[in-house]
Amino acid sequence: MATVLDKKNDYVIADIALADFGRKEIEIAETEMPGLMSLRTEFGAAQPLKGARITGSLHMT
Repeated sequence: MATVLDKKNDYVIADIALADFGRKEIEIAETEMPGLMSLRTEFGAAQPLKGARITGSLHMT
């Protein structure tokens, strides 16, 4: 898989062909997580977590 590096931006796009699929996944997540979307609406402009490193762990047995 080729990596595309755009020198104007500080990110790497591994496979731009997956963009449409990724957008659909985000739209599904937005409909399935109304609480999270409410938080985005309420706090999005203020960005109270800007610069914070958020981590998580999920363990399933």
